[in-house]
Amino acid sequence: MKKIVFLLVFILLFTYTTAFADNLSLEGEAAILMDFDTKEILYEKNMDMRLYPASTTKIATAILALELGKLNEIVTVDQEIVDLTEGSHIALEPGEKLTLEQMLNALLIPSANDAALSIAKHISGSIDGFVNLMNEKAKVLGATNTNFVNPNGLHEDDHYSSAHDIALFAQYAMQNETFKNIVNTVTYEIPPTNLKEETRYFKNTNRLLSDHTKIYVDDNYIPTKYEGASGVKTGTTSQAQFCLSSYAEKNGQRLIAVVLKSSVHGVYSDTHKLLNYGFNNFDNTIIAFKNEFIENIEIKDGVQTYVAGVLNEDFVYPLLNGNMDKIEMKLNLRESLVAPINKGDTLGNVVYNLDGEPIGEKEIISTMDVELDPMTKTSNKILSKWYLIVFAAFIILRVVVLKKRSRKRANRKSYNVPYEMK
Repeated sequence: MKKIVFLLVFILLFTYTTAFADNLSLEGEAAILMDFDTKEILYEKNMDMRLYPASTTKIATAILALELGKLNEIVTVDQEIVDLTEGSHIALEPGEKLTLEQMLNALLIPSANDAALSIAKHISGSIDGFVNLMNEKAKVLGATNTNFVNPNGLHEDDHYSSAHDIALFAQYAMQNETFKNIVNTVTYEIPPTNLKEETRYFKNTNRLLSDHTKIYVDDNYIPTKYEGASGVKTGTTSQAQFCLSSYAEKNGQRLIAVVLKSSVHGVYSDTHKLLNYGFNNFDNTIIAFKNEFIENIEIKDGVQTYVAGVLNEDFVYPLLNGNMDKIEMKLNLRESLVAPINKGDTLGNVVYNLDGEPIGEKEIISTMDVELDPMTKTSNKILSKWYLIVFAAFIILRVVVLKKRSRKRANRKSYNVPYEMK
């Protein structure tokens, strides 16, 4: 009986082992798993490959709308918007008026292309002008493999991005509460407008939020819905195939995953594998604490010879389980640490390495004021006026020399006076 129990335990342990990065077996052409809080890359597959992003483009569109517009502004649709609209839409008509908030919901929930064009023209006055802003924002966010040609993601040969760049957009956008609330909304409705008598009803295209259709993940059929997921954006065109940017949170750990150019079911299976890998294998670990003592650091010319150096903030990093012992730290002090020093001044930094590679750094700050030693101050003042000292010495030396010469002349005169005979 004991042998049978042992065998069962052994089977369970090795049947449900954690999937490590080298055997995730993703269908997608490119993928990335990023820690939300640190932007550390936990897994990647061709993350910098330039691919068509489809409607994941709309993350960037929404970012600009939220930053440059106001939710209660009225957006008026014109004929150009209707003429340019292809693919998914919410049947906007020329002259129809919606709020920017309604347009954003239409953009991100049912992925409406006419809403994307309407937002672009409302914010910039022209679609081309808005696209220029999108590309400028991409550069600001560090996206190095992105070029936008339109605000909706419909296919154009020169419209491309990468898994890494889309992860950067998603990580940035999910810090905005309005954006986060919209992409986590499963159903939405737009009431009658000035041109529509009926209410429009929409469902989020992101099946991670609510779909219980089964997908095949790691030899098991499971629901598409992912517990803890709350965004971000889907994308599909015939050229881009199926794309998905996602966000999920469990036990305080937050992850961003992106899959590009996968299949209709594979994009969700790939995302499950990525998120499972992150949550099962990494922990956001506090490597060092704010105000943690680092070293007593020497200060030259100070009333105190040393000051305690501490860290300015916590250092948190998503560590692979069991890697804490592999962390090493390297201390780098400023070249010249001379009084006066103020409390909170930077004295240097600590670089943290994992397997010889830097994973982050934090500043070392002073715990107290260190005043300049008065004696040093006096001597420094004197030394700073060296030219006056030299000049005074020269004058004194000159006076001494002149006095000596004067005495010599006087002596000569007394020696040369003739002796008077009496």
